[in-house]
Amino acid sequence: MEKKEVFRTSIGGQALIEGILMRGPEKQAIVVRSKDGLVTKVEELKLIKDKYPVLGLPIIRGAVVFISSMFNGVKALMYSADYFPEEEEGEPSKLDKWLEEHIPEEKLQTVLVWFSVILSLGLTLLLFMLLPTFLAGFVDPYINSAALHNLIEGVVKVAVFLIYLILCSKQKDVARVFQYHGAEHKTIFCYEAGLELTVENARSQPKHHPRCGTSFLFVVIVVSILLSSVVFTFVNWRSFWVRVGMHLLLLIPIIGVTYEFNRWVGGHDNRLTRILSAPGMWLQNFTTNEPDDSMLEVAIEALRLVLPEEKGKDKW
Repeated sequence: MEKKEVFRTSIGGQALIEGILMRGPEKQAIVVRSKDGLVTKVEELKLIKDKYPVLGLPIIRGAVVFISSMFNGVKALMYSADYFPEEEEGEPSKLDKWLEEHIPEEKLQTVLVWFSVILSLGLTLLLFMLLPTFLAGFVDPYINSAALHNLIEGVVKVAVFLIYLILCSKQKDVARVFQYHGAEHKTIFCYEAGLELTVENARSQPKHHPRCGTSFLFVVIVVSILLSSVVFTFVNWRSFWVRVGMHLLLLIPIIGVTYEFNRWVGGHDNRLTRILSAPGMWLQNFTTNEPDDSMLEVAIEALRLVLPEEKGKDKW
């Protein structure tokens, strides 16, 4: 009997506040469960690589996709948050009034999104690069090996990452977002299995997915440790600022290599890829919770809205 080929889709998503962003090959959709029912927003995708083909080359495309995903993700989060305003809104500040009077609403939203993206990147670099590099510097007087220093710094990075995930998972509001994260994974698994997109079919699917963003971030840390172990043997690794500078220079190659690795793992299902993706899958225990049926309904609607007209166009 011929073995049925496993279908892997390029469609991916992101959990929002009471909603989900789903991105397909041609368009992206936001579905939010508001007090008045489901709210949907569908947009055609305009890929920058179509205008600048060089940005679609391997390694380079990883950084482009990462920044684009952050921008679209923050924009979608802000969109979903608009449906759940704070119960008690105070008087707008002078800065808020000035911005509303001098900057058009659409332009203001773009500015706020980019500000949020830059702030997020800054906090990420602070937590997962500057802090581990600073802490690892305390052991430098007692060691005489770049490799050992990189190992210690790598352990600190992983520890900081774990602590961050655990603390986030303990927050009540974040835990609910993580339920939508699980709904997104289950729905994509249901679609890839060729099953009808129903709550009943999606409910029984796994909540951990090998192409999850949590896994991506973990691989970024691993790749950064490996590349640093090679590069730091040729520089003054005892200098804090030299180490910081090298980490910044390596950011694009690290994200690029990680992106290509995830594409390869995502396109294959064998013993090797399952072993390589196992740590990232385990970390999803902190970022993915079991959803309820209403959340699965949101994920199913979001997925349906981005399915390509041409069957198979979203194949990984």
